[in-house]
Amino acid sequence: MHRKILHGAEREVSCLGLGTVKIGRNQQVKYPTGFELPEDSAVLELLDLAQSEGINLLDTAPAYGTSEERLGQILGSRRDDWAIVTKAGEEFIGGESVFDFSHAAITRSVERTLTRLRTDRIEAVLLHSDGRDVDILKNSGAVEALSELKAAGKVLSIGISTKTVAGGCLAVEMGLDTVMVTYNPWHTEEEPVLDAAAVSGDCSVFIKKAFGSGWFGQDGGVEPGDPVQQAFDHIFQHSASTAVITGTINPKHLRQNAAAARRVAMA
Repeated sequence: MHRKILHGAEREVSCLGLGTVKIGRNQQVKYPTGFELPEDSAVLELLDLAQSEGINLLDTAPAYGTSEERLGQILGSRRDDWAIVTKAGEEFIGGESVFDFSHAAITRSVERTLTRLRTDRIEAVLLHSDGRDVDILKNSGAVEALSELKAAGKVLSIGISTKTVAGGCLAVEMGLDTVMVTYNPWHTEEEPVLDAAAVSGDCSVFIKKAFGSGWFGQDGGVEPGDPVQQAFDHIFQHSASTAVITGTINPKHLRQNAAAARRVAMA
């Protein structure tokens, strides 16, 4: 499987990452069908399968329920086999999202994540934006907190999971290592962020909702053919795309995603 450098961490990561929201949270999620949280044994088998398919990138977050804690328990001594991306700024408490991007909250969140993951460093931490991207980046103290954690060696790559083009472009302009954007054949509005990252040359771009949260652009119609392959082909036509993060607990879907990723000709 193709790999690209994760800026800041200076480590190669697979162009397909495994999202882990479905191992920790099944409330108020936007997928077409509901699901039960898998047993530890099923999660371990899924991680083994991902590794055998050439995947070395995991994506988690405090807002993903028990995902971080479960990964810490299940990975054990194999933690170093993985590059882990997590978030800070959003919690899922009592069935709803709660946001706090203050310097103290971000520092506290990352320290707790280190404990949950049972590790001494995290390859990447992204601010889990509530939509106020620019204000978070400029005024909250969150970037300063992440920078201090990076200087201490607890975080290797810092960035933001954005919801606006302005926020994504500002993150690149500020020199953050990573940005996560929504980008797929049915949602191209955030392409200017990828363009900015390509020009900078030192900002990694993670792609979320590559399959439209499983809807594959049904609101606007789907072209004939394999929509998974269409999504990968479209995303990696852009040279700034580092990795697609897809959340699945279905081994069949994971194999299909990995096969599609391997068939892509990288720009």
